Amino acid sequence: MSTTKPAPLLQDFEAIIFDMDGVLIDSEPLWKIAMETVFGQYGSTLTHQDFQKTVGLRIDEVIAFWNAHESWGLQNLQMVEDQIINQLISLIEQHPQPLLGVLDTLDFLQAQHKKIGLATSSSQKLIDTVLKNLGIRSYFDFTYSAEFEPYGKPHPGVYLKVAEELKVPVQKCLVIEDSFNGVVAGLAAKMKVCCIPEKTHFPNPRLAVADFEYPDLEQLLATWR
Repeated sequence: MSTTKPAPLLQDFEAIIFDMDGVLIDSEPLWKIAMETVFGQYGSTLTHQDFQKTVGLRIDEVIAFWNAHESWGLQNLQMVEDQIINQLISLIEQHPQPLLGVLDTLDFLQAQHKKIGLATSSSQKLIDTVLKNLGIRSYFDFTYSAEFEPYGKPHPGVYLKVAEELKVPVQKCLVIEDSFNGVVAGLAAKMKVCCIPEKTHFPNPRLAVADFEYPDLEQLLATWR
């Protein structure tokens, strides 16, 4: 836990808005496996380390980035996206494990009558897969994918939409994020942001721009109890 920043006071917030990948489920390594598998079918030699450059972006943006950067010349990017999503869904169904503190935190926030939202770069199909397999759908008052926005994170649109649907002022929303792009999106939405860095990411000093930082949800929850 950061020792230079105060803990977020739960009474200051009416809504807690979670990112999904790397916050609720340990899916970042699974994303990398799925991308490496599918991209490899098209001659890619990219590794998990390379994929650090595109963490937090929508999958269509990730594919477009690497297609241009690596000069693959792929035309049907939607087909590639579908292949990656299907591969990822299969991996999630095999390993539906919530991250440390997720279930207890959701239980606690619901008992405190806080509104709970989900704002993710992942598709609605993946939202449905994760919530079903983790058994946590009932906790969320509203879930939303950036696939329905003109721009994904770090644009704040996905967070602004969730706050609007929850009918909570942005100043009363606390965002839980794991990536730099997500942190920037939350801050750009004028919300307070707590960063819980995803464990497979390389240490990113830029995450210090978040208002709060904890190693996991369990330690954040301990400050609220």
